[in-house]
Amino acid sequence: MKPLFLLDTNVVSEPLRAAPRPGILQKLSRHRAELAIASVVWHELWFGAERLPPSRHRDTIERYLNDNIIEMMPILDYTSDAAEWHAHERARLVARGQTPPHLDVQIAAIAAVNDLTLVTFNVADFNRFEGMRVESWW
Repeated sequence: MKPLFLLDTNVVSEPLRAAPRPGILQKLSRHRAELAIASVVWHELWFGAERLPPSRHRDTIERYLNDNIIEMMPILDYTSDAAEWHAHERARLVARGQTPPHLDVQIAAIAAVNDLTLVTFNVADFNRFEGMRVESWW
């Protein structure tokens, strides 16, 4: 099945929270075959793990990434099409006096060029981008 949703870092890391929200876990399970993440999100997840000292918590995160994410979801790359979309949106927003965070625009670009709905808990961070769909599973 083709992915329909691109998960932001905060959504894909929800199962790692001390008390994950059951509704989010249900949606992740229900849409399991329709989920993907961006290579940028993969970086953010691993960067977070790499910053932790060796510990049980770090081991848990690394197992989750290796066993649950990499095995279950495609990781979509930041391609030349995404780079062009990113450049267009960044120029448009900078001209309006808004400088979007670089990683957010990369994630948005990957969602837009792959015609995926971006799922995030920070809808306001992505609503300013044109040509894409954003929703919250909050």
